[in-house]
Amino acid sequence: MISMLMLSREDIFKVFTMRDAIEADKKAFRLHSEGKCDVPLRSHVDSPEGKGQCLFMPAYAGGDIKQAGIKIVSVFPGNASLGKPVIPATMLLIEGETGEVFCIMEGTTLTQLRTAAVPGVATELLSRQDSSIGALFGTGGQAAAQLEALMTVRKLEELRIFDMNQEKAAHFVETHQPLADKFGTKLLKAETSRQAVENADVITTVTTSPVPVFEGAWIKQGAHVNAVGSYTPDKRELPSELVARAGKIFVDNMEAVLEEAGDLLIPMSENLITKEDICGELGEILLGRIGGRTSDDEITVMKTVGFATLDVVTAWEIYLKAKEAGVGTEITL
Repeated sequence: MISMLMLSREDIFKVFTMRDAIEADKKAFRLHSEGKCDVPLRSHVDSPEGKGQCLFMPAYAGGDIKQAGIKIVSVFPGNASLGKPVIPATMLLIEGETGEVFCIMEGTTLTQLRTAAVPGVATELLSRQDSSIGALFGTGGQAAAQLEALMTVRKLEELRIFDMNQEKAAHFVETHQPLADKFGTKLLKAETSRQAVENADVITTVTTSPVPVFEGAWIKQGAHVNAVGSYTPDKRELPSELVARAGKIFVDNMEAVLEEAGDLLIPMSENLITKEDICGELGEILLGRIGGRTSDDEITVMKTVGFATLDVVTAWEIYLKAKEAGVGTEITL
């Protein structure tokens, strides 16, 4: 018989905070940059009727974790009309020594936490410590977690929210101000993208836009920018001008970014930057192999596309906290 722990979204939030997610991502970055992980390419299958796609993202995290896992993420646009999630996800943790599944958890919450924690780590490592003004582009499913990550690592007095749909932006500000109040941050709806970024110290973009969401000239010296949303070679949220202006460019996973990230691949194709202009991975900063920001006037950029090690390590940390707190439902197969 196999014993398994089932964890729902509510279970996860009972035991796991954004600070916990940031520390879990740091651990994952270190393991990745040390070469102690195995992350095969994700695979997918299409539904015969063409209604959607199922993605399978496996990984093994070595070091002091020694656990494997796989996240199953499906994209079924038609689910919206059924009142179901368009992108449902489930995470399975697998015992590294026996190959047995020992935990199944709700994967959408896991994804939101581990994805938002990446800019959290980058902002903590690279932004000016006196940063007081933030900007967030996008109000979709990732936005709330991204908002919390920024406020967790920097004491922001003001955080501007921009979305092409101004009604969505206004609704987001209204519904998330109570969360911001806990951090002493005032949320403001930006009328334009320029209003959002001018004089901002920290900027995170998490949109589905295929083209830049602001102009490079609007970004002040000393700002830090996190690019999260785009994940294909032909799409980008950042303008080439900004990438060229950046004093330092960092990534979460060098191999994946050079395959998928139009934010950097397009400026490369325009001969504005080269691969050598990318300073390295966040894990290399955490390991002390490379430095981060070197001056208050330097613009820093971090591009993330995500990778499955983040899921495995974060899921493992959630599992440990859940077991310690007696949270979740135990089942036996």
